Amino acid sequence: MASYFATGKRKNAIARVILTPGEGNITVNDRPVSEYFGRERLTTEIRMPLKTTGTDSRFDVRANITGGGVSGQAGALKHGIARALLKADESLRKELRGGGFLTRDSRITERKKAGLKGARKRPQFSKR
Repeated sequence: MASYFATGKRKNAIARVILTPGEGNITVNDRPVSEYFGRERLTTEIRMPLKTTGTDSRFDVRANITGGGVSGQAGALKHGIARALLKADESLRKELRGGGFLTRDSRITERKKAGLKGARKRPQFSKR
């Protein structure tokens, strides 16, 4: 039985994904995906690479996610699933690329700067 391993990242979240032939079950940190994320929007987002390629009932997904928040973890899982699908079948590249699933979303929190209250917010200015 073949299994395909890939890593997906988003913000500070890292998802290690294992794709195995199965009937479409998604397990995150040993819990069902709907129980782990709770929000329907996030579970829909996670299933997008599988739905776009038409492989949603061909593979089971097991994932271990660390770091980040709920939204970042969902994005990391989506990225990881897309990369694992690519390893499973190289002919899916065009569909995955077209849906934007292979592109790593590199937006992260900007660091706080010295003398400022945050990344960009300045202390209140007083003329007198």
